[in-house]
Amino acid sequence: MSDKSDQLLLNIAGVNKRFGGLQALTEVGIRIEKGQIYGLIGPNGAGKTTFFNVITGLYQPDTGTFELDGKPYSPSAPHEVAKAGIARTFQNIRLFGEMTALENVMVGRHVRTKQGVLGAIFRHKAARDEETAIRRRAQELLDFVGIGQFAKRTAKFLSYGDQRRLEIARALATDPKLLALDEPAAGMNATEKLALRELLVKIKAEGRTVLLIEHDVKLMMGLCDRITVLEYGKPIAEGLPAEIQKNPAVIEAYLGGAH
Repeated sequence: MSDKSDQLLLNIAGVNKRFGGLQALTEVGIRIEKGQIYGLIGPNGAGKTTFFNVITGLYQPDTGTFELDGKPYSPSAPHEVAKAGIARTFQNIRLFGEMTALENVMVGRHVRTKQGVLGAIFRHKAARDEETAIRRRAQELLDFVGIGQFAKRTAKFLSYGDQRRLEIARALATDPKLLALDEPAAGMNATEKLALRELLVKIKAEGRTVLLIEHDVKLMMGLCDRITVLEYGKPIAEGLPAEIQKNPAVIEAYLGGAH
């Protein structure tokens, strides 16, 4: 019988982050088990994206302990975090607009390549074979997220919802242990949100672990296994979606004490 700790993928505790006179995060922590969709919610300015940026190496924490899959890791730089096994998307779409959808996903896959610069320059057989494998995997991921037919289309000409899907495919190309999505439903219409929900369920069914920030509380409550709520950079609740919905501190944070 496996130990409960074997199921813990991400364990972060005691994160503090200050920007000048602003205390952005105060003693924030999170524990995510393998195979979960874990939600992070809170009102505007609650510190959700700041915490995301700390986890993924964009911001350096003032304090905090970080473990990924049972091993300490240091979120020192985004590319090192990607190598460690955490891939993310951003609130604002950050694709290579002039490249095709396939090329965008191939860029994500290169974090797992073994051939060096010389192999790429001189086109050794091993480098050519690896490039073929990267291209094949990129197409598989485009098919997986539902936009395989647009592989050769320039990214900037994809619809908004398909660009979001492309970002997820590119993140998946890194073979992440944790897929961190920062407001993937932002700007989507109802049909696109439904398709996104189905995609995230599909990703979970493959055994992936997802950390999700989202303002659409209804979407989060129907999708997440557990949720942490931040307010003013501090955690105020953690638990099952049903517990979060009934938590007085969460209700007050979103609706105000008068309600």
